[in-house]
Amino acid sequence: MPRRKIPPRLRQQVAERDGGRCAYCRSPQVVGVPMVIDHVIPQKAGGATTITNLVLSCYRCNEFKGGRLNALDPQTGEVVSIFNPCLQEWNKHFAWSDSGLQIMGKTAIGRATTEALRLNNEWLVSARRIWIRAGLHPPLE
Repeated sequence: MPRRKIPPRLRQQVAERDGGRCAYCRSPQVVGVPMVIDHVIPQKAGGATTITNLVLSCYRCNEFKGGRLNALDPQTGEVVSIFNPCLQEWNKHFAWSDSGLQIMGKTAIGRATTEALRLNNEWLVSARRIWIRAGLHPPLE
């Protein structure tokens, strides 16, 4: 299936709905984190180019997610769905550590997504330290 260009107005609607933050790791676009529009259900798997299947995603999360729909829960060893920001609430599956530096999976989906998308990689944790000092993190969900 050929990739279709996402119209600028739809891109803007997605970015506004997602508050200018990555729907997965919650990185803020305002600090210069490069963002893309992610098909939550990839086009190759039949996902539509509609507001109900598109989210703002930083390049890192988008690359780590790729075309995957599932990942391994590190606690149970079961394969579960990756977090779907269009259908699920971030706060039900994730929480911030007391320091605000780490994302903690609260559910199997949260744990699997945290591992698969590397939501606590060294770069993100270092960036979050700076964003906390600047008052940009953690986001108010």
